[in-house]
Amino acid sequence: MKAAGRSARTRLRDRVAASDPGLLRLTAGLRTVGAIALTLGVLALFGVDVKHLVAGAMAAMVATFAIREKEPGPQAVTLALGLPVALASVSLSTLLTSWVVVGDAFFVVLIFSAVFVRRFGDRGTALGLIGFQVYFVSLFVGGKVSGLPGLWAAVAVAFASSAVVRFGVVPATPARILGLLRQAFRARLAQLIATQLDLLDAGPDDIDKTLERLRDGTARLHETALMIQSRLDEGTPDASTARLVQRRIADAEIAAERLGLLLLTARSAERADTLTLHLPGAPAPAVGHSPAPGEATEILRRDLTALRTLVLRPPAEARGTALSHLRNRLLGYRDEENLPEATAAVQDVFRGIGETARAVMGLRIALDGPQDESDDSPATARSREELDAEDAAIDAGEEAAEEEQTGLRRPTTRAAVQVAVGSSLAIVGGEFLSSQRWYWAVLTCWIVFINTASTGEILVKGYRRLLGTVLGVVAGIVLAGLVGNHTWTAFGLVLVLIFAMFYTAPLSYTLMSFFVTAMLGLLYTLLHTYSMSVLLLRVEETALGAACGIVAAALVLPIRTDRRTNELLGTVLERLTDVTEGAVDQLSGGPEADLLDTARELDQALGDLRAATQPLTHPITPLRARRDTAQYVVALLETCAYHARSLAATAELLPTHPSIAADPRLRGAVRRTVRNIEAIAAHVADGSAATQVETGPSIASLLEPDTAAGIPRYGRITGRVLRHLERLDEAVVGLARPLGVSVGAPQR
Repeated sequence: MKAAGRSARTRLRDRVAASDPGLLRLTAGLRTVGAIALTLGVLALFGVDVKHLVAGAMAAMVATFAIREKEPGPQAVTLALGLPVALASVSLSTLLTSWVVVGDAFFVVLIFSAVFVRRFGDRGTALGLIGFQVYFVSLFVGGKVSGLPGLWAAVAVAFASSAVVRFGVVPATPARILGLLRQAFRARLAQLIATQLDLLDAGPDDIDKTLERLRDGTARLHETALMIQSRLDEGTPDASTARLVQRRIADAEIAAERLGLLLLTARSAERADTLTLHLPGAPAPAVGHSPAPGEATEILRRDLTALRTLVLRPPAEARGTALSHLRNRLLGYRDEENLPEATAAVQDVFRGIGETARAVMGLRIALDGPQDESDDSPATARSREELDAEDAAIDAGEEAAEEEQTGLRRPTTRAAVQVAVGSSLAIVGGEFLSSQRWYWAVLTCWIVFINTASTGEILVKGYRRLLGTVLGVVAGIVLAGLVGNHTWTAFGLVLVLIFAMFYTAPLSYTLMSFFVTAMLGLLYTLLHTYSMSVLLLRVEETALGAACGIVAAALVLPIRTDRRTNELLGTVLERLTDVTEGAVDQLSGGPEADLLDTARELDQALGDLRAATQPLTHPITPLRARRDTAQYVVALLETCAYHARSLAATAELLPTHPSIAADPRLRGAVRRTVRNIEAIAAHVADGSAATQVETGPSIASLLEPDTAAGIPRYGRITGRVLRHLERLDEAVVGLARPLGVSVGAPQR
């Protein structure tokens, strides 16, 4: 019974870890709710009125979510600096209330400054956010000069409560968060393998659904890998450890994705297209009822289940148990003589299982330390020796400094000017709608500019906020009617809504806006200012603020979505060239380079591009052809990134892996692909440039034979590299058509 209970708890823990990597959303929600609850409790002990309770609750929320640093020390410094900023902001807001013009002008200056100081990093962002939001809090509760001491006390208690909850009740050190992210990576890797197991048995009727889950699982695993990458510097004791974890995470991610492709190939009549895993709505390959006849299918099913078990079980359970025998069997598939009798495609799947098992073992060693070796088979011992040799070869690389933009070209300066103009329009328009509630329009204008970089992104964010607000008004009406005059019931519901707001914020901006608006309906009830007209005014002010933000973004120093996406596309292509050239150069016998760092830069650039194309791919966009083109281009680039990552991972193994030898012929084979990437990049940078993408013989045929007839021209590792280069070359050529680049035969 005890073992069953532990197993159930483990499954629940893995499920939670996979749904919320690092428990970042849960931590944000608990911290915010805890800080607000503690603030309300302390203020209630002193018998303050409802207005100051609301002010304290909102200030606690701001003091908690504004802090961005990852280390506790810098967090404490920013929180300490934020208190005088908050006190000054609430004082100025209260003092300037009677001078309408002066107050409005100062508010615009404050908004400009709050965005402008983002150039100073996380601390500047936090202090600017605190200054703006606390100014807004004073306007919301109707602060008076006579009530300033009470507001100061409420704000001070809020910041103190936020510090207590952050550092005492819900602490989260970088090392702990990184540990939780590692657990999430394992859980998502296990989920992906489970989906691959379903793919093994999927029939023609449910292959589309299974393939969609496979796409989602692959994307979620990649997302977790990037989250780990962003926290390695703070969460690991030294640079060598960070690079070791980075390499093992990359190995496991690539091995799992490749295993999915091999399974797709085994299920279909021809080699699966990598694009199938990256393009939503891509047609599933034609499949039969099983990838292999009889016994081979059963062995595959057994070994995929064993692989998933290997991922999930704690290291301590692998000592002297059947788990070590599972590991030994799976690693044995890395040797040709251990492969079961089956078709070539199915044998490739078994090889993929062996390589994934090796990656999982490397991940265990990197994350959990040295493992028990008493039950190692020869294949396992050999894999462990390879991993040890790779670990010894790791050396920390240096990051190159990026060129910093200045003047109005600097994103923070441009955004500050835009939001100041938009806020000015929102103040004027908001005053016409309501002389008391005009600040809602300003708040919306401010929010739609946060974390956006183009007019299209602002348009989509404004639409989502308006939709969430309209739905939230309906919920607010219902909740206000239910709570009536029960103050603490209303505060309890406010805490629930705030937790939901922070927990859903990274998932859906519309949901977050819904919970915010529903919460505000309850706050209006507490302040005895609730009415249908107030909530309808909230919708009107939100629509006005979004419109003012869009107008400012479109007319003042605009960054059009096309320009933004072209710039990011150029960056992706540049990073793709760096990874491909660097990997092939090393595989050809060139010097070692920090290929995994370069590959992650490619991933980051691709993530930025994916976010920037959201206005083009949004379901409500009327430009259907443009939406399909954007989705297709991003999917092709994801395919290119996968093959480039695989090349980089293989090249990283070259100095220490005995089965990988440098092949100098590869350098010549990749020249056409690199030229094609550069041609597309030149066309993206200048649409009038006369560029052309070349097609011709396959990459494999470009290798000059150097052996006698009847002897293979290249080994298995070189063959795998060639397959990645082939697919990369095909995907690059595929980019030409949607981007308007002509395709022609090789120039002579």
